[in-house]
Amino acid sequence: MSQPLLDGLDIDTLAVRSGIERSQFNEHSEALYLTSSFVFDSAAQAAARFSGEEDGNVYARFTNPTVTAMQQRLAALEGAEACVATASGMAAIMSTVMALLSAGDHIVASRGLFGATQQLFGNILSRFGIETTFVPATDLDAYRAAVTPKTRLFFVESPSNPLTELVDIAAVAAIAHDAGVLLAVDNCFCSPALQRPLTLGADLVIHSATKYLDGQGRVLGGAVCGSKALVDEVFKFLRTAGPCISPFNAWVILKGLETLRIRMAAQSVAALELAAWLEAQPQVARVYYPGLPSHPQYDLACRQQSSGGAIVSFEVRGGREEAWTVVDATRVVSITANLGDTKTTLTHPASTTHGRISPEAREASGIRESLLRIAVGLESVEDLKADLARGLALIA
Repeated sequence: MSQPLLDGLDIDTLAVRSGIERSQFNEHSEALYLTSSFVFDSAAQAAARFSGEEDGNVYARFTNPTVTAMQQRLAALEGAEACVATASGMAAIMSTVMALLSAGDHIVASRGLFGATQQLFGNILSRFGIETTFVPATDLDAYRAAVTPKTRLFFVESPSNPLTELVDIAAVAAIAHDAGVLLAVDNCFCSPALQRPLTLGADLVIHSATKYLDGQGRVLGGAVCGSKALVDEVFKFLRTAGPCISPFNAWVILKGLETLRIRMAAQSVAALELAAWLEAQPQVARVYYPGLPSHPQYDLACRQQSSGGAIVSFEVRGGREEAWTVVDATRVVSITANLGDTKTTLTHPASTTHGRISPEAREASGIRESLLRIAVGLESVEDLKADLARGLALIA
């Protein structure tokens, strides 16, 4: 089915029909092409393919039919002109920065990013002359004040990991564009099923496809979506530097996209119920969930997202000892730092995902020792409540 025939269709249809280019065998399910290279009809065709004068597959580091199908499907879901897939979510962020920025350039990033992203921006990129200013995610004046003549990129997560802070994407996009700066949004927590940052003014959308796009904790992957002009620049970097996704991983994610919206709808409903229950527990000091009226940006969440999502973070009364008590008492949820799985996962961010950043940076981001993050899966919500209640009951 050619892609133009899909214009104007609903996201549910795009999730199962976009990106399909059938082979001569006319298969119904998308094919998995496990090959490192492709054969040419002649020396002239090989030269034309390598130079870009002729469209077609060249070498699996940067062209593969299965990867192309995944890219087309995700672009369709995000409402993007183009998409390039990468080996992981961090590879997507690194590829974007390396493709679009140079030594001496400057990034403005929302505070409270995923720990590895903070490490990349705060430590690694500075060694190569790219500096980052971190600002409070919700403070629009701080974004304006942080801009310098060298600023080239705004980078935000919304909702943030793990505190589910929301960035007003449309407002930040306006600030960025007034300054002649690009805005990239990490859409990992919501996915295009719940939020489409490009329609709100973002220039690029970043994904850890490892999370909800796969949806079952099977493979690693990442992606960058946006205009063809910007994505082509990222593709040029990927072609040379090689942080590419494997065809097998792309195929798994491609199939995961088919059930993305229905998974996220069910997980969001369950997360809201669990968040409301946690808020009523005496051992819980605070719950962070955009779908609760108690969330400071609840109104923005209602405007910007179609639901609150599947991530709930909460603080227990006490510190690390009490938080670990809850974790260690579980019997159903998985103690792991991954998220986006059909299986519910539980983690202590201060000692895992954000353990490599300084205590001062964690405190500035609000990531305390008492904080836990639960990524709600598809189990019975009553079973999840009982599993958490077991540990909460042990807190004095």
